[in-house]
Formats: sequence, structure tokens, C-alpha cells
Amino acid sequence: MRFNIQQIAQSLGAEAAGDLELTVTRASEPADATADALALAMSPKYAEELSAGNAEAAVVWPDADWRAMGLKAAIFAPRPRMAMAGVTVMMDAGQGEGQGIHPSAVVDPTARIGENVSIGPLCVIGANAVIGNGSVIGPHCVVGIDVKLGENAHLREMVSIGARATIGDRFRAQPGVRIGSDGFSFVTPEVSGVENARKSMGDSGDAKAQSWMRIHSIGAVEIGDDVEIGANSTIDNGTIRNTVIGSGTKLDNLVHVGHNSRVGQDCLLCGQVGLSGSVEIGNNTVLGGQVGVADNLFLGAGVIAAGATKILSNVPDGRVMMGYPAVKMETHTEIYKAQRRLPRILRDVDALKKAVSKLTSSD
Repeated sequence: MRFNIQQIAQSLGAEAAGDLELTVTRASEPADATADALALAMSPKYAEELSAGNAEAAVVWPDADWRAMGLKAAIFAPRPRMAMAGVTVMMDAGQGEGQGIHPSAVVDPTARIGENVSIGPLCVIGANAVIGNGSVIGPHCVVGIDVKLGENAHLREMVSIGARATIGDRFRAQPGVRIGSDGFSFVTPEVSGVENARKSMGDSGDAKAQSWMRIHSIGAVEIGDDVEIGANSTIDNGTIRNTVIGSGTKLDNLVHVGHNSRVGQDCLLCGQVGLSGSVEIGNNTVLGGQVGVADNLFLGAGVIAAGATKILSNVPDGRVMMGYPAVKMETHTEIYKAQRRLPRILRDVDALKKAVSKLTSSD
């Protein structure tokens, strides 16, 4: 790939200066840049790093003195991460998937394959599956029976999509994604100790030991448009109703979405987030890494949960949560400050007890 500075600036909707015909072939961090690289130096802290590399062109912050940094051309980025998004789209060389259907792929004759679809080696496409136009199915993927996959989907290697899942356009799944596994649903013939403990908040009662019976998942998974799922993440089928992921939502690596859960639009679920069964999450909610949500809870729109937060009760719209158990972030901060003061307070209390004891003994 080769682009000149003018082409990149126009693609980003950004201003540029200097030699706009200068061409670059890749993006680079400033210190590692060679003469054919576009250095990403989008804040003043990267100015010194530019001198360590050999970049002739860079994406820089507004009003940067690019000539003083030895550059021949510059693109100005008021929003650095937006600029990075645009540059990486242009510079992404992809995974090298081939065109058409690989001879080793197994495609059921009833499957409907759209135009310009790539299906890689050792893939399996089930009966009545629908693959939208322009989609790329990487090596070793499985698309189950009656699955509907929208246009311009991209499944990396070893992705599996279980039967009857419905997925919108521009879906992206990283390696090892599992969609449509059975939910973790089991029951005992009689009331179990777990049920007693939950009802009583601590007493398991006199329930006897019993074997667990499976509750089958006869629901499926619904995923909207422009959804991305990170590597080795799992989304369970619903028990009766479908599990739902709203349009524009992004899941990081190792995220688990339990059966019957419904995640709204444009949410972010960061690495190792775990949603128990039947969780409802409103639009534009962000859950930091390792956040856990107990079953049958509701999180409103615009909720933010800091990393490692454990949510055990419903959360209203727009609230910022932190801690275990989760509380408002400002409350958690006060609690944390108080905890840090506890050793000193206890020493003070001990000193007061000794003083009172001396006064008492002297009387």
C-alpha cells in the first residue's frame, strides 16, 4: 500500500501542510519510523521521539512546529484517536484471506452464499445458513444451521456460530469467538441449598445432596449491526427468549454474556467482563475490565463501571459505579479513604483506652 499525504489528509478530513505528494507505505510510532513511514506523533510528548526516528511525515497535534521537528509534511489531528482510527483503516493489510470458497470447505447445498464472499480452508457452513455479500469467513470457522449473517461480516479463524443465530451487517469476530453455546442452566428435583441460601441470604437450610438436571437452551442469539466481538469471548443462547447484543456494541477479549441477557446499543464491555443470566443493559453503557454482573439485574443507559467492579443490585441511568459490592464511585472513594485511615484511628483509640484506664486506676 502506498498513499500520499494529500490522500490521507482527505480521508481523515484533516488539514495538511508541506509536501502533500510525499508518499508513505505504513504507519509507525515516532521513534521507530523510517523514511517511508507515517509517524503518529499526535501530542507534544512525542516531539523528542521523532528525532530518534527517520520520519519525513507525521500526524501531529494542531499548531505543532512540524518544520522544527525536521518533517517534510504534516497532517494535523485535533482528535488524535479519531485520526488513528482513520489511519489504521487505510494501512490495515488484512489477514490475507483468499477469494471464493476454498476446496476444503464444506458448504451445505441449501446454504445461500452472497456475492464476493470468501470462505477459508476447513470451514463448515450449515444447512439453510445465509452469508451476506462481501463477507469473509476465515479458516476453521463453523456457521451453524439457519444462521443469518449480514453483509461485510469478517470472521477470523476458528469462530463458531451456533444454530439459528441472527447477526447484522459489518460484524467482526476475533479468533476463537463462540456464539450460541448452551446457557449454564441447571436445576435440582427438590429445593437446593443454593436456593435456600439465596432466599435467606446465608442459610442453606436442610436441603439434601442432589444431582443437577439440564435446562436446555432453545432460544438463540441476536446481534445487531456494527458489532465487534473480541477473541475467545462467548455468548450463550437464550433459554426461551434470545440473548441480544445491540447494534454498535463492542466486546473485548474473554467476555462472557450469559443466557437471556440483553445488551443495548453502543456499549463497551472490556476484557473479562462477565454477565450472568438475564441481565439487562441499557444503551451506551461501559463496563471496565473484570466487571461482574449478577443475574436478573438491570443496568440503565449510560452506566459506567470501573474495572473489577462487582454489581449485585440494579443500577439507574447514568450512574458511575465502583467496588465490591458496587457503590457510586464517589462513595467508594470515601470508603477507601476511610479504610486507609483505620490503622491510625485504631492506634488513637488504643491510646485513648490506655489514657482512660490510667485515669480510672488513679481514682
